[in-house]
Amino acid sequence: MASGNTLDVPLHEEPHHDGEPRRRDFLNIAAVSVAGVGALAIVVPLINQMNPSADVLALATTEVDLSKVEAGQGVVVSFRKQPLFVRNLTPAEISAADKVDIKSLRDPETLEQRTRGQKNWLITLGVCTHLGCIPQGITSGEDRGQFGGYFCPCHGSQYDTAARIRKGPAPKNLLVPDYKFTSPTTVVVG
Repeated sequence: MASGNTLDVPLHEEPHHDGEPRRRDFLNIAAVSVAGVGALAIVVPLINQMNPSADVLALATTEVDLSKVEAGQGVVVSFRKQPLFVRNLTPAEISAADKVDIKSLRDPETLEQRTRGQKNWLITLGVCTHLGCIPQGITSGEDRGQFGGYFCPCHGSQYDTAARIRKGPAPKNLLVPDYKFTSPTTVVVG
């Protein structure tokens, strides 16, 4: 085709020089880079929108001041839009809970397990494990049931002083949420 000193290279391709990228290589790298940045620009907001909103994060933990809760008293605070029962158990209530044969319980747990070493502070969600009713017994004057703990009048579930199910249709004890003491008189739940 060509004669003499011209190279036999088609007109649409540039000659390849050793070690140097061709123009087409640069265009391919640039196109892939732009596509990658575009994909990130789309994916990051999609993933970020799945994060909890500020109002949900604010409800994620609840701090409870225990200094005003005397022995034998209980308070109800809100935790993740549910009632949280915080009770300062008396020595008699602790003794009654410790005397229960664990093997006789439907959902066997000791008072020590439920109070995490602070035997006088019982912290549970105030939601019956049967159908989500709110049991009575946290404040004085309410029906505390046959076992001196909590009583759910809707279906008759009865809990002992450690909030363990003893009688009725509820399958489990009242739930103990994650919590930690940040001082002798303050607990953070959640």
